[in-house]
Amino acid sequence: MVSFAPVDTRDLLGVSRDMSAGGIRFEAVGCEIDLDEILRVTFSVGAQTVVAIGRVVWSTEIDPLTLDVGLEFVEIDPEAVDMLDEVTTPEAG
Repeated sequence: MVSFAPVDTRDLLGVSRDMSAGGIRFEAVGCEIDLDEILRVTFSVGAQTVVAIGRVVWSTEIDPLTLDVGLEFVEIDPEAVDMLDEVTTPEAG
């Protein structure tokens, strides 16, 4: 689960589909999101809650109510980046 909002407005809920140290992909229902819009996102990595600011780099309509959104982080805590690297980088085998 991910919450998102234009900076300084109320949060909306979405479903996270993919995340990395560089950004997050999520589905948003019943809202409009513009390309290059700046959003604040809140999501969990393990037991930690991460709050980041990102820019919408792409948005695809899945159906008339649902968007698939790609957000590139522009502000994120360096510790959160390390956590994301740990959970998204496959171990060498």
